[in-house]
Amino acid sequence: MKRIMLKAKIHRAQVTDANINYEGSIEIDSEFLKAVDILPFEQVQVYDINNGNRFETYAIEGKAGSGIISVNGAAARLVTIGDLVIIASYGVMDEKEARGMKPKIIKFDGKNKLKKQPRTLKPQPNNLP
Repeated sequence: MKRIMLKAKIHRAQVTDANINYEGSIEIDSEFLKAVDILPFEQVQVYDINNGNRFETYAIEGKAGSGIISVNGAAARLVTIGDLVIIASYGVMDEKEARGMKPKIIKFDGKNKLKKQPRTLKPQPNNLP
C-alpha cells in the first residue's frame, strides 16, 4: 500500500504580494524552500488561515532573504496581502518509508522571519487497535 504523507510545511508565513496577472504559482523565498526541501515547480497546497481558502499550485523560487510569499494568477483572488498561510507539500510513500517519515517544518514570527530553526515532526505512537 502507498500512503500520502506530509513532507514539508511552511507554517504561518505572511502573504507579501498577490499578482493576478502572473501565470500562476506561489513565489517563495528560496531560503524557505531549501529549509524544508521543496523544489521549484513542486506541487504545494496553500491554506489561508485568515479566510479558510485552500488551493493547490506549484512553488517557484523567490529571491533569497527577501521573505517573499507571492500568490500569483487566479489564486491571487483567494488571499489578501498580510494574510497568514500554511504551505504544505506531500509525498507518496510505501509503508516502511511512511512509518519513518519526519516532515521538515519551519515557523515564522508573523513577519516572515524564522521563529525557530527547521525541525522535523516525530511520528506519534499509534494507539489505535
